[in-house]
Amino acid sequence: MKGLPVSDTNQNNGVPNGQKGPIIPKSASEALRPERVPDPPKRSRKARSQMVIFLNFLMTLVVFVAVLAILGTYYAISAYQAPGPLTTNTNFIVRNGAGLAEIASRLEANNIISDPRIFRYLTATYLKNGDTLRSGEYEIKAGASMKDIMELLRSGKSILYSVSLPEGLTVRQMFNKLQADPVLEGDLPSALPAEGSLRPDTYKFSRGTKRTEIVQQMEAAQTKLVDQIWDKRDPSLPLTNKQDFVTLASIVEKETGLADERAHVASVFLNRLGKGMRLQSDPTIIYGIFGGDGKPADRPIYQSDLKKETPYNTYLIKGLPPTPIANPGKDALEAVANPWKTQDLYFVADGSGGHVFAATLEDHNANVKRWRKLVAEKGEDPNAIAVDGQPDEGAAAGTGAASGGSQKKKTN
Repeated sequence: MKGLPVSDTNQNNGVPNGQKGPIIPKSASEALRPERVPDPPKRSRKARSQMVIFLNFLMTLVVFVAVLAILGTYYAISAYQAPGPLTTNTNFIVRNGAGLAEIASRLEANNIISDPRIFRYLTATYLKNGDTLRSGEYEIKAGASMKDIMELLRSGKSILYSVSLPEGLTVRQMFNKLQADPVLEGDLPSALPAEGSLRPDTYKFSRGTKRTEIVQQMEAAQTKLVDQIWDKRDPSLPLTNKQDFVTLASIVEKETGLADERAHVASVFLNRLGKGMRLQSDPTIIYGIFGGDGKPADRPIYQSDLKKETPYNTYLIKGLPPTPIANPGKDALEAVANPWKTQDLYFVADGSGGHVFAATLEDHNANVKRWRKLVAEKGEDPNAIAVDGQPDEGAAAGTGAASGGSQKKKTN
């Protein structure tokens, strides 16, 4: 019908969409009236359940927390690996027994890290299978990241200090040096170890090391060294035990500071022992008078000292003294274990830091006269001071005395 609107119909058959049957004309008012929209389908009881609502909320919360955790982890890892706030290299001390929380707190207090919590918790993830942050003093580089610091403290590569204990010192003199060291900690053993039982060497240590630890290292090192050299000694060596071996080595150590002379000096003393002659060595006199404290540097050896009765005065006793007189080093021990093969029985200073050796008393006395002449030319009285163990000429001629060199290491 012309002028009347009709509902949307299927273009193929004129039937309204979704409707079958004949076309029903609508009036103008009906055509203008909005069609009713069907109600949405009702939610099922299952969808309206409180449990479902809670699970939906929980799932949303889990997703939210997971996102925060991922973002937080990313931030923490980035901060852990990022350059730190330190602007200049600095030393940092981790005390023995310090825990991770204490270390993190002190790192922040020293402006080395920016966040102690991140350092603490991420470092804990790296410390597995018994790993720890080790005590000691460390040099931390400017801009070091928290990870860099963790790796350094875990490695134990702390700053090393050293104490040098040269050959020829007595045990007491070594203890004095250890006591005076400002970095070592703790007390020394109350009882002195046996003379000759500590190895002279340079010992490295980190801050916090105990003095007793260094002493234990020295004892163990000397025992090992003596055993090794003793096992490789000359089979014809006329020494029957390691105590005598170390004792003679200590005398050789004190007699000369020249490495190429030690085996020669050792041969003189061994030759004298083999002939039943007294050793007549100045260092034994000094030890008998002053003990482990050593002779004062400005105190000469007088003729009267040669006659003082002590268990160590080899001008008076036969054979070796009862104990070593110092701690001998490797060179002196090797010199006694494998001495030169000589006939020499005497030696005296040559005036140039070394010694001149002789097989006969006649040659030795001539060498002594030359030495006295050198002393006199320096303006000293050659008769006021013993020629480093050489008694007056009458006594020398009567006993066949040996003489140690006057140019010794200044460790008496």
